[in-house]
Amino acid sequence: MTPPRPALQRALAEERAHHVRCRAALAAMADGARERVVVGVDVSASGADAEVLGRALRTRDREMRELPEGPLFFGRLDFAPGGAAAGEHAGQCYHLGRLRITEDPGAPPLVVDWRAPVARAFYQASASDPHGVAIRRRFGWAPGARGDAADLTGLEDEHLARGESRASDIVAREIERPRVGPMRDIAATIQPEQDDLVRAALSDTVCVQGAPGTGKTAVGLHRAAYLLYTHPRRLTRAGLLVLGPNPAFLAHIAEVLPALGESGVRQSTLAAEIARHPVTGTDDDRAAALKHDARAAELLRRTLYARVRADAAAGLVVPDGSARLRVPAETLAEIVVGVLAEEPPYAVGRERVRARIVRHLRREAERRGGPRTAAWTRRVERARPVGACLDALWPRVRPEEVVAALLGDADELACAAEGLYDAGERQALLWAAPRSWRTARWSAADQVLLDEVAGFLEHPAGYGHVVVDEAQDLSPMECRAVARRSAHGSLTVLGDLAQGTTPWAARSWEAALGHLGRPGAAVTALTNGYRVPAAVAALAGRLLARLDVDVPAPRSPRADGELRLLPVAPGALREAVVEAVRRALGRDGSVGVIAADAAVPALRAALAAAGVAATGPGEPGARVAVMPASLVKGLEYDHVVAVEPAAIAEAEARGPHRLYVVLTRAVSRLDVVHARPLPF
Repeated sequence: MTPPRPALQRALAEERAHHVRCRAALAAMADGARERVVVGVDVSASGADAEVLGRALRTRDREMRELPEGPLFFGRLDFAPGGAAAGEHAGQCYHLGRLRITEDPGAPPLVVDWRAPVARAFYQASASDPHGVAIRRRFGWAPGARGDAADLTGLEDEHLARGESRASDIVAREIERPRVGPMRDIAATIQPEQDDLVRAALSDTVCVQGAPGTGKTAVGLHRAAYLLYTHPRRLTRAGLLVLGPNPAFLAHIAEVLPALGESGVRQSTLAAEIARHPVTGTDDDRAAALKHDARAAELLRRTLYARVRADAAAGLVVPDGSARLRVPAETLAEIVVGVLAEEPPYAVGRERVRARIVRHLRREAERRGGPRTAAWTRRVERARPVGACLDALWPRVRPEEVVAALLGDADELACAAEGLYDAGERQALLWAAPRSWRTARWSAADQVLLDEVAGFLEHPAGYGHVVVDEAQDLSPMECRAVARRSAHGSLTVLGDLAQGTTPWAARSWEAALGHLGRPGAAVTALTNGYRVPAAVAALAGRLLARLDVDVPAPRSPRADGELRLLPVAPGALREAVVEAVRRALGRDGSVGVIAADAAVPALRAALAAAGVAATGPGEPGARVAVMPASLVKGLEYDHVVAVEPAAIAEAEARGPHRLYVVLTRAVSRLDVVHARPLPF
């Protein structure tokens, strides 16, 4: 409860004074980080040690200097003075914020990092299970607060030890606050079910089936921040990768991790990660679907290993002074067959064949003339006859050579595809005209094939953890590409099967997780749409019943929000959209006008003619964004104007799923402007 006014004023004065102290301590921490960089230049250490130390110091200095402005704490825990539940924290008080702040490394912290073990009670404690907490305090900050103590405007106390429990007005206001600019962190508003996922162990692969507005993306990003906090050395060394569906989405989430004090995370798209060449070619829908099909992996494996020929060499003769060292054809065949049985990556297998051939030659030489030196071994490894023999048995190849030979040669494709693809599918896969790999015009789907072959050649190093958002849209082959990048790490898989819009979108998480190499991973459903008003969730639920997926319907505890269905005459659609946008601009927050891709240019022109400034995908600036339906996944707007749902639903094979995405982008108000009957 909010304290009585005199007590509230005293508490606010104390907390503001504490914030001033924290601000001074943070400034001293930043100055100290800069000083350590300067001093570290003169540290006496070996070259390697000095480089590691310097990199660590410079990284810490950069992180301290790049911290965004804002309040330094959002909550406080007062633990009960006694009782087993409080444990070592009995009688202690902790302020919670986005990073640890202390006046001295050996002194108690002024602010505890929200990821610290003690902070978990802030998210999990309840009246029925207080976790040793006597009072949980939440702080209210003025909108747009930059971290001045005067911006602290209110506080709420929950006396959990007394059994007091209530919905927090501060949390509700924070969740419902207008969405202006990029995505914010949710450290102050994490719910218990979200906290369980955020704090899952690094060794666990977590799959989140999240209905719209449930915060699944925020959960994934906060889990990344939590893992970096709890396993800094391992993940700094191995790396952490966040994969989003498109650059607009990455721009939307770009500030979340830096706001949580984590700036060393790679955020990218899978297309960017696997790109070996510019995309200059195109595929028709059938060819693209066949290339993304899981069968393509076996097709490529057959094509690659068909180049290995155990019987390709009649024998090997290597001059050694006046002697001739020999490896019979039968022995060469046995070496190749033995290596194939071990199933190593292709490039590793080639080097194993080389090593075993040289080993045979060395034994032959030592029988004749005694031990050989390491220099002798290196000379034989590079001998021209050995290289020629190896190229015949186990040729060196590029991924481009393998894919171009397969797609450009009907006979080679027919041989490799036997039992996998029928004649019609093989014809769809073939390039219209034969091309060499040097002149090929690679399509987006070809990049997936190239990455698969590269993975067969040599396993990539991979990352310590990978967060993949909108994972329901990944094809089986794209899932395999993600799996290769997390072969020795774990995954956070985020998505919503109902929002699957690609032709190969997953129908079940079990199938997707199998392709990701994590068939036993647990799937957790988030259904409470804290960001989506109940009226919008109910409308989306009407459409969900018509989609071919089995997922829980979205729920929303929010009774606020506004939904308007606006039927208009066929010729008045654009004017109605302009009027809806003008009405939306009378309120706070961002405005998204979302339509079928083909309708976007005309709508932008209509708004411009009416004097309404609007931006497009990836363009910063105006409050109004006119967005094609194909690019709004993962984005949110306070007010959405959804234009002609029937056209969105008809624009592509999984158009109803695309429409479901569009209808759930609104976090406050939704206008549905239509001249045709609604498809739900």
